Amino acid sequence: MSTSADTRQRILDTAQGIMARKGWSAVGINEVLTAAGVPKGSFYHWFSSKDAFGEAMLQSYFADYLSEMDAVFAATGASAAERLMAYWRNWRDTQSLEDCRGKCLAVKLGAEVSDLSEPMRLALKEGTTGIVDRLQRMIEAGVSDGSLSVDASPGDVARALYDMWLGASVMAKIHRDPAAMDNALASTTRVLHLA
Repeated sequence: MSTSADTRQRILDTAQGIMARKGWSAVGINEVLTAAGVPKGSFYHWFSSKDAFGEAMLQSYFADYLSEMDAVFAATGASAAERLMAYWRNWRDTQSLEDCRGKCLAVKLGAEVSDLSEPMRLALKEGTTGIVDRLQRMIEAGVSDGSLSVDASPGDVARALYDMWLGASVMAKIHRDPAAMDNALASTTRVLHLA
């Protein structure tokens, strides 16, 4: 039997998939509840408002994302540079132009909701800060193990790389072509002095 927590998570997971395709404003709560198989009148049992729902959805998304990132970065037998490049290659390989998976919820909702909802903007800020922090730590590890080098502080490089990849994801969607992400991958190897 499904628990209340399971139902809440099912709503959040369902919403992530729909929002990644359609955006925040184009999706009504009823669409999410119907897709999740949850009675329409019960939304406020789990969430006090649409903003609270959006905030919870983003927090859930980033919790999963950061766990996956931690797993890639915890791989044994690989240098820090190899683990970093595995992360970027995975981003490139899983970023579908038609059906968003993985990385694109922040890309899809970032600009849209940051002007509409302060709680959602803060959830995006917290989540992306967690990503950049992990990138910084892995760059620091690469400098320490000698597998990469950088011309600026690891924090500055981590922010610049993440910003570049977000922009590349947007451009790939605009052009419906992965060339921007291929360019980001090539630029990343140069920034980390791997090429």
